[in-house]
Order: sequence, then structure tokens, then C-alpha cells
Amino acid sequence: MNVLLNKWYKNHALVYKILLFLVTTLFIVYLFPKTGKFRYSFEKGKPWQSENLYAPFNFAIKKSQEEIENEQTEIRKISPVFFEADPAIKDIVLNQYLTAFNRTFADSIYISTQNTSLYKSGKSLIDRLYNNGVLDSDYSFNKDRPVNLVFDNQIQKELVFNDLFQIGSLRPTIEIHFGSDISVNDKNKMISLFFDVIKPNVSLNNLLTDKTLEEELLKISLTRGSIEKDQLIISKGQVVEEDQFAILDSLKSEYESQVWNTANYNWVLVAYTLLVALTLLMLLLFLRKYRVEVFLNNTKVTFIFFNIALMIFLTTLVINYNSQYIYIVPLCILPLVLKAFFDARLGLFAHVLTVLLLGFIVPNSYEYMFLQIIAGIVTILTVSELYKRANLFISVGQITFIYIIAYFAFFVIHEGQVGNLKWETFGLFILCGLATLFVQPLIYIYEKIFGLVSDVSLLELSDTNTKLLKELSNRAPGTFHHSLNVANLAEASANEIGANAMMVRVGALYHDIGKMNNPTFYTENQSNGINPHEELSNKESAGIIIDHVIQGIEIAKKNNLPDRVIDFIRTHHGTSLVYYFYMKEKSINQENVDAKQFSYPGPKPFSKETAILMMCDSVEAASKSLKEPTSSKINDFVENIVNKQMETGQFLNANITFKEIQSIKKVLKHKLANIYHLRIEYPE
Repeated sequence: MNVLLNKWYKNHALVYKILLFLVTTLFIVYLFPKTGKFRYSFEKGKPWQSENLYAPFNFAIKKSQEEIENEQTEIRKISPVFFEADPAIKDIVLNQYLTAFNRTFADSIYISTQNTSLYKSGKSLIDRLYNNGVLDSDYSFNKDRPVNLVFDNQIQKELVFNDLFQIGSLRPTIEIHFGSDISVNDKNKMISLFFDVIKPNVSLNNLLTDKTLEEELLKISLTRGSIEKDQLIISKGQVVEEDQFAILDSLKSEYESQVWNTANYNWVLVAYTLLVALTLLMLLLFLRKYRVEVFLNNTKVTFIFFNIALMIFLTTLVINYNSQYIYIVPLCILPLVLKAFFDARLGLFAHVLTVLLLGFIVPNSYEYMFLQIIAGIVTILTVSELYKRANLFISVGQITFIYIIAYFAFFVIHEGQVGNLKWETFGLFILCGLATLFVQPLIYIYEKIFGLVSDVSLLELSDTNTKLLKELSNRAPGTFHHSLNVANLAEASANEIGANAMMVRVGALYHDIGKMNNPTFYTENQSNGINPHEELSNKESAGIIIDHVIQGIEIAKKNNLPDRVIDFIRTHHGTSLVYYFYMKEKSINQENVDAKQFSYPGPKPFSKETAILMMCDSVEAASKSLKEPTSSKINDFVENIVNKQMETGQFLNANITFKEIQSIKKVLKHKLANIYHLRIEYPE
């Protein structure tokens, strides 16, 4: 049991990576559609690139969405409308008409008899109106729309909508009916009378109308014709026209929806798992070979895998809702975030792998992958100094422009014209660009969750008005001035070899904060000529000097400085000796001097940036001892200090080359010459 626990403890980092790899793979496969992928790719108006294609089984040719919508529109035009008719209304109206007529013409000759021509004319108009029906409201149906009049759940009459009368439009009908045979005064009286007595007797039966329409729509066939097994579908080199495209699209749908779901579900699952696992394995191998410091840090590996899974999750959500909105997913956030925390190469590599995985589930996968990879490349090339807000806005604008240009080119290639250009897709690209701006608060959130540090945080830490640096300048002004000089030297050196200049500058500003606890024990802070080391032994003095590293780490952690900054405090002396007190002790006691008691605990620098700080710190501190400096003195001085560090193996763990060290030496010589107002002596 103990052996097993020991093995687990020794290999816990590797075990964690394996578990992370498996969980991420299964999660991504779970998000993928559980169907096969049609093996052929085709586009309308393009030649068929594969061999002659024969139907593998019988299948029906599906109608396009446009065809189905056109049929639905036609059915809606001709589907009958059902109205409920009330025949009792006519008798009521006739009785009211008689009463109203007698009252209206009481003082007239028409009162002598009910069989006058005017009365009969009005009665005939009522018969005509109620023969078809008077509507209870104004409806917007087409005048030729079939109408069924229903009474007691039976269809009593079939006519068209134009045969029905609407109260709002009765006046012209009444005027035409009475003509010009009567006086204008009598005509107006009859019109007024009719508007008083006429009542609607027909109302729309929504339930029956909608039910009939629904039944008619359900009768629409979703297919038009069929293809028999082994029938030639398309020949190699033949252009995919409208008809062939419909057949191929039908075959693809049938292939993905039926064959794989029923027969080969498990095989599809295994195949997806293999491909996703292979893709993620490539990422791990890349980290293992080119980004060892990232690979060894489980938090950073988890962060990368989490972001890839998050982008795939968001994309699948959008596809499941409506694949037309796929371009609204801000996929370029992935390379932006990874570049902010790591570097451009890792960001682009992870972005490309993510796009390859998404190619399994997105429609028009080639077009999508091309657009996203191009956008990712533009993101990596354009976004520099992310902490500057203007740079982010400019880069997002360029990314959006590239999206629009590439999409426009694809559309023209597919359609051969721009008349039917889908402008709403351009709007999706703009929304995608706006969503990409969310990367700034997202970086802040990631810093808090994963304990990482970005250039934005480094910029904040480089401000000399921060609480910690102000305290350093007040308690140890000489150390603060030394740190500023080292920061300038380190930043110039980092820029020379392409290292992270912002990171090394921040590390230089904080590398000696441990000296705040005992500032007078360091020569740069001794202004009154009193040296407290004169009352201490060499071992005690060396111990105090060495302790500033440990104390600096404690102060940094108490003030929540990022681990990457604490690394500079921990490694800026490596495992070197406190040489002055070591030699002093050796001169007193030559045989019994333990070098370990005069050595810093380490570790040695393990990156270019920490190696740069060690060189710059040693050179700047020792440069104060130069008397009457000349170009040759400065040259020998820098060479001796850096070469001694190399001889003692301080840079063995840092991924820095001899060429880069030579470049750093050159920068240090030039800077020191400027500080001492010297001119470099160039050979004749």
C-alpha cells in the first residue's frame, strides 16, 4: 500500500494530466452530434471532385425549404375560411326595417301601403345582403379566398370572400341599389335607415379554419421523387446543379439521420473519441516539446484545456439553437487569452486545433474553418500590448473586417453574384467583434480563478506608486533606486533578445523588497558612514544578506504578488556566494569555511527573464565600485561578472543561449557607458 501511495505521490502530476485529458475528451465527444459524417463534400455550382457516385440505398429526394415554404403559401391562399351564420338575424332585421320604414316615412304618401316600390326595393336589398351574409368585422382575407358558411355544424353554402358584405363598406352598395329613381333626400333617408337596422349575421370560426389549414399543411409531401439503389447520382467532374445538389443533400441527410443512428452508433462514438483524443494529444505533445514550463504546471494545462472546451461548448449551444448564428461566437477570444497569458505561438496552435474539432459539427465546415483560422492568424499578428485599450479596439476592427471580406468572397464563389447577399451575416460578424471586446474582463476573471498573470496586471504592478514600492522607497531609498536602474537595464536586455520585457521589468522592481526589513545592512542604504556589519561575524552578516531573499518572498506573498513575480525574488541570486563575506571569512579561517553557509538557497534562474535579472542585478550593484571607469574597464567588468555566473552554472536551467547572453552583455556595456557618460571605443 505504501509503495502504491509513493508511486502516486511521485507521479501525481502525470496522473492528473491523464485524468484531465480523458475528462476533456469525453466532454467534447458528449457535445458532438452522435451521427456519422457524410464522407463527400460538395458545393452548388462546383465540379464533383470524387469518383462517380451511385446510390448506396433507396432514398427519397427531399424538397428544399424554399419549395416547402412556397407550397405552404399557396395552401394558405386557397384553404377555405369557415364562418358561422345566424339565419335568425334576418327576421329580426326585417321586423326592425318595417318599423323604421313606417316611422321614417310617416308623413309621406308611402304610408298608404307597405307594397310601395321603395319599401319592396329596400326589402329586396335586405334579402340580397342576408342571402350571403354580413360580416361582424373587417377581415383582410383575399377576395378570392374560398368561404364556407356553417350553421348547426353543417356547411350550408360555399362562396368566395368577396361575396360577403362588410358593414363598413355598405354605403356604395346601398347607393348603387337605389340608383337615381328616387330623390336625394329619400336616398339619404334609406341609407340612414339601413345603417340603423342592419346587423351582422356572420362571424369567423377560428378553430375550424385553423384546424382545416393545419390538416392541409400536413398533407404537403416533403419529398419529390426517389432514387433507386445503384442509380448514378453524379459523375466525376460534373457540375453540381440545382437538381444534383438536392439529390446529394437528400442522400447526406438520409445517411446521417438513419444509417448511423440505427446501426453504427457505438462505432461513431469510438471514432469521435479517437479523433478528439488525437487532437488533444497533439496539444500535450506541443507543450511537452516547446513549452516545458507550461506542461509541468498543471494549473496552466488545465487553463488551456478549459478554454478549448468552453469554446466548443458555446459553439454547440449556438448550433443547437440555430446554426445560422454560428458566427456570433467570439472564437478569437481563445488566441487572445492564450497570448495574454502565454505567447502567440501557443495561442495560434490551440486555436487551430479547436477549429479542427469544431469542423465535425458546424455546417459548411470548410468555409467555417477557413474563416476562423484566418481570423485567428490576424488576431495573433495584430494584437500587441493588450493592456492598451486602443490596440484591442483596432485589432477587433481588423478581425471583423477580415471576417466580412472572407465571407463575401465565399458567397460570390458559391452564388456567382452578389444580388442575394445576406447582409444579416455581416451583422453577426459585428456582434462577434463586440463580444470579443469582453476579453479584457475575462482576463481579469481568469487571473483571479487560475492565479495567472497577464500584461495588464504587470502594467499595474510596474507603477512605482503602488503601496509596496512606495514603502520600499521610504524605508530603503538606495535599494529602490538600485531596483529602478536594474529594471531599466533588464528591460533593454529583454527587448534585445525578444524576452518578456514587461515581466522582467516588474520582477526587477520587486526583486529586493526583502531588504526593507533591515535596510541599513545594505551598502546602498548606508548614508551616514555607519556599517552595522562591523559588529557582526562574517557568518552572521552573510546570513542577514541571504535572508533578504526569504523575507522578500514572505513580503511578496503577504501582498498577493503573482507567483511569476515571486520567481524573480527567489532566483535573482541563484545559488551564488555572498562573495565579500565568504572571502573575508576565508582569509581568517582558510580551512574550516563551509561554502554552503555563505550561499543563497536558490533555485537557479529557470527562464530567460530570471536569467536576465540575475545578470543585470549583479552588474548594476557591482558597477558602484568602479573607479574612474573607461570603456575597456566597463567591457572587462561586465565580461567578468557574467562569465563567472556562467562558470558556476547559474544559467543551466534557463532556456537562454550563448548568443543571447552575448547580446545582453552588449546592452549592459552600452548602458553603463551611457550612465558614466563614456563613448564606446570602436576598433579602427
